[in-house]
Amino acid sequence: MPALNPLLSLNYEPALERLGDDYYDPVMAAEFPIHILRFRNDDLLVKLGLDPQAVSDDHFIEAFGQFRNAPRPFLALRYHGYQFGEYNPALGDGRGFLYGQVQGQDGELYDLGTKGSGTTPYSRGGDGRLTLKGGVREVIAAEALHRVGVRTSRCFSLVETGESLWRGDEPSPTRSSVMVRFSRSHIRFGTFERLHYFKRKDLIAILLDHVIEHYYPHLANDPDRYGRFYAELVQRVAELAAQWMTAGFCHGVLNTDNMSITGESFDYGPYAFIPIYNPGFTAAYFDHFGLYSYGNQPGICHQNLEKLQHPLAWVISQSDLDTGLATFWESYEQTYQQRMLSKLGFELPIGAEEKALLNCTIELLKETQVSYHDFFADLARQFSQDWREDVSHIFREVTLTKDDLASLWNHWKILYFNFLLSLPEHEMELIKTRLQANNPSIVPVRSHIEAAWKPITEADDWSTFYDLLEQIRAK
Repeated sequence: MPALNPLLSLNYEPALERLGDDYYDPVMAAEFPIHILRFRNDDLLVKLGLDPQAVSDDHFIEAFGQFRNAPRPFLALRYHGYQFGEYNPALGDGRGFLYGQVQGQDGELYDLGTKGSGTTPYSRGGDGRLTLKGGVREVIAAEALHRVGVRTSRCFSLVETGESLWRGDEPSPTRSSVMVRFSRSHIRFGTFERLHYFKRKDLIAILLDHVIEHYYPHLANDPDRYGRFYAELVQRVAELAAQWMTAGFCHGVLNTDNMSITGESFDYGPYAFIPIYNPGFTAAYFDHFGLYSYGNQPGICHQNLEKLQHPLAWVISQSDLDTGLATFWESYEQTYQQRMLSKLGFELPIGAEEKALLNCTIELLKETQVSYHDFFADLARQFSQDWREDVSHIFREVTLTKDDLASLWNHWKILYFNFLLSLPEHEMELIKTRLQANNPSIVPVRSHIEAAWKPITEADDWSTFYDLLEQIRAK
């Protein structure tokens, strides 16, 4: 008798399913000609209480490639959304579904959601598939963001599925895949916006109670729980925007259907990590006016929270909504400044001197156009105890010949040196630890991703991809 598949034996909870079919449509998975497991996330197996040694590659393929013996119906979720500022009522899960929900070892409820698993009622003429490169890119994005402490979904598995796909943004035909995403929730801002479109106040209230019960349980018994929920969501989204900005990450498509009600980053399409500090950097080739550029991300998140007020106003007073949204920029600035200071190795209250160092750092990055990520990685690699002895020891090998840049560079070094002097000597080891924790040696800018993808296309060689993941994850 074959051993039970541990992935199918998890204690799946039909939390969203219990709400009824006003929120989803039951669907079937597509059948694929082949199944090759290209990525499995053993870290997440541990999070679900599973021993990675007891879960085989065939177990992953059976559950998340062939979709055999599934625990319950697959649910294509219904939602609308604002896309590049225009409301679109013709959305919904068009190439994925909610596979199941399961409680982690931490007591939190998690979603397993697919991408590329076939057509649904919301495919709008599309094939419901995911390109293999799209899956590879999402694996890389999620692991890189997780490494630097961004609140993010992660990829649970990626299975190549043997079909030829035609896409306008990739050399075609291109290979196909199905991915399973591990996240806190697939409920989006657009899930509420759809209910507002149909004027279903009753369903908005039911969904909001569900969200609070499972994702904001500390508010469940609070008589002001609705207003406090929105205020906390604002804070989470503000923090997330700051996390993206300090990570040098441009999501690319911040439509309201790509905003999670838990304030978690997910659904990575045409994202990019910035090569240099440039607020105008735009990741999506189709974002012709730079609406979702790197520097616009905090403002777009604020706007999306403002748009979410329209459905929530059915059940939350406008004064509570306004009060909640008013905290956005303070939360954003505080998180951004603290995280940037951590990238410089310090953990201090933000005062005038700290702001001066941060402002000088940003100006230095902007004016010199050095690699954003290499600057911080080099800071972590080269940091030494003797930097505290003499300012000339800081970045010894870096020289700038232009007078204006040399002056700015020397000014930054003096500010950094003064911070080192202001701290006790035993803090130097802590600074080194923070620098290494917050500044990975490799951040996957486009050139890294393309370098990993090229041998896959030319020789089906995955070693560069796995090496890149190992470098990304390294502490």
